[in-house]
Amino acid sequence: MSTHTDLIETLRQAQRFGFFGDRPIEEAIAHAEQFVAAIGDVPAGARVLDLGSGGGLPGLVLAAAWPEAEMVLLDRRQKRTDFLELAVRRLGFDQVEVWCREAGGVVDEIASGSAPPFDIVTARGFGPPEFTLATARGCLAGDGRIVISEPPTGDRWPATLLAELGLESVVEPGVRVFRPSSGA
Repeated sequence: MSTHTDLIETLRQAQRFGFFGDRPIEEAIAHAEQFVAAIGDVPAGARVLDLGSGGGLPGLVLAAAWPEAEMVLLDRRQKRTDFLELAVRRLGFDQVEVWCREAGGVVDEIASGSAPPFDIVTARGFGPPEFTLATARGCLAGDGRIVISEPPTGDRWPATLLAELGLESVVEPGVRVFRPSSGA
């Protein structure tokens, strides 16, 4: 199993490859840890999907925090998923799969019943808010949770969108957590 130092070096390498910005890695990890704090403990066998995993934030940090969860890191770019597959092996994350696919295909598989939904769906910098939230909702199990990175200020989630998707949300430090509304 990996050490925190291995994780930091892996994320530094991803940064050198241009998979995310030049923010200090320690700050980026601290932000990813806000996803962990917002969800808390994850039961063994819970299915977690990280949309647009890129260089591994927050996915690799989540995998380190939730070693009993079944993780899927999803990105549509082969170069990034090749990197992630190597990173997952190097870090010893046996519970993590890397998928090089379009997110819409995953939504379609879940909707058709050919793939099981996820208990937790995360995203950081995946796409426009409406697309990100609708995609995450399409991958979510009935009582699951969605955690999406939040900008420092402002609210980018229209009440009409939340109502349309049957979601309610709460703001946590650095992230927003969505869950099916009690009326959904």
